[in-house]
Amino acid sequence: MTRAMGAAMRRIHVGNALSAFGLGFTVPYLYVYVAQVRGLGAMTAGLVLAVFAVAALVVLPFAGRAIVRRGPLPVLLAALVLAAFGALSLGVAAHSATVLLSAAALGAGQAVMQPALATMIVDCSAAESRSRAFAVQFFLQNLGLGVGGLIGGHLVDTSSSASFTLLFSIEAAMFLLLVVVMSTVRMPRSPRIEGASALSARGGWKQLLGNRAMVQLCVLGFVLFFACYGQFESGLSAYGVEAAGISTSSLGTALAANTMMIVVAQFAVLRFVERRRRSRVIASVGLIWAVAWAVAGYAGLGHGSQAMATAAFVSTYALFGLGEAMLSPTVAPLVADLAPDGMAGQYNSAFALVKQLALAVGPAVGGPLGASLHAPYIVVFLLFSLGISFLALRLGRQLTVVQDRPWLARSRVVARGGSFPKSVSA
Repeated sequence: MTRAMGAAMRRIHVGNALSAFGLGFTVPYLYVYVAQVRGLGAMTAGLVLAVFAVAALVVLPFAGRAIVRRGPLPVLLAALVLAAFGALSLGVAAHSATVLLSAAALGAGQAVMQPALATMIVDCSAAESRSRAFAVQFFLQNLGLGVGGLIGGHLVDTSSSASFTLLFSIEAAMFLLLVVVMSTVRMPRSPRIEGASALSARGGWKQLLGNRAMVQLCVLGFVLFFACYGQFESGLSAYGVEAAGISTSSLGTALAANTMMIVVAQFAVLRFVERRRRSRVIASVGLIWAVAWAVAGYAGLGHGSQAMATAAFVSTYALFGLGEAMLSPTVAPLVADLAPDGMAGQYNSAFALVKQLALAVGPAVGGPLGASLHAPYIVVFLLFSLGISFLALRLGRQLTVVQDRPWLARSRVVARGGSFPKSVSA
């Protein structure tokens, strides 16, 4: 990595932390703000949460094209301005229509930030340093969300709409500050495919869908996000309350345990996974999450004390955090390595689209199951977790040796221009 790339990477990491810090101020309190503080009811609050997902699904297919054609930095700056406008207007909106429009602007801007920042990390990192770069990004995102949520919790007052206006104003200020920081980034010249405008408009998605390894990774990614992130604040929390008798404060403790596990374990886990096959690391995550669902089953279906049930439920979230820490330096760099030169933005946007689909479907499926069908809920998602392991090992057969074991990119064979065969299961 050159000095210029290192300087750009430091600013990108600051940007990740600032954006997560701003989101942490408002995301945990959005439902309460719309339903109770503004008095718009549970229906409108639910629609606001749905609008976030819909806005992301609408803009992400176009975000990839824009990143390929214009580069990630201009796209990121536009997304930040849109998100700042959405946050600020949401803080003063008092009617259903303005709240929904503001949420759409904030959701769209927030969604586009993810692939734009990921593409900037790809452009500013070498293959051998990419896993560490994405691990740092994930660490800072979780730290920013946790600190922002903690400070926001001390500022918020459900009896005062002004306190929420302050929260949304701080969020908007973070996005605008990020515009200033990102404007100073000098991106290295990234690869551009000849005729990028025509390809991105007509053939980008066709080319992506023709990449069997990328398609399999997208299927795997959907299952990953559906079985984990899509359950955190819907099915799993409903299961905890209804089946395990978990209190609201204990739910907060469980979420804090998840974040703490990521913050504490991220770099220790990174040293462990850097020299191991990506497909097998992902398969290991599936096994860890299967154990997490089994522990959750004990919390709600076992016959221990309430203290034991609470401890088991908190442990479930911590185990999910361990798996997340293993995925962060594994999946995102793999998306980048599967992308042809100049197409990282398209591939990052496609994977972000898959994530949003899973996050939209996950709560819709998991919420009712977790609230009422407790045993089937645990069994279904334990099987999904084992499915992650199966899909990961199957994906490994589609990857080249260097894609599955990226540290070999520095070997003498690669340095001399030799090629590797497809990886095998041995």
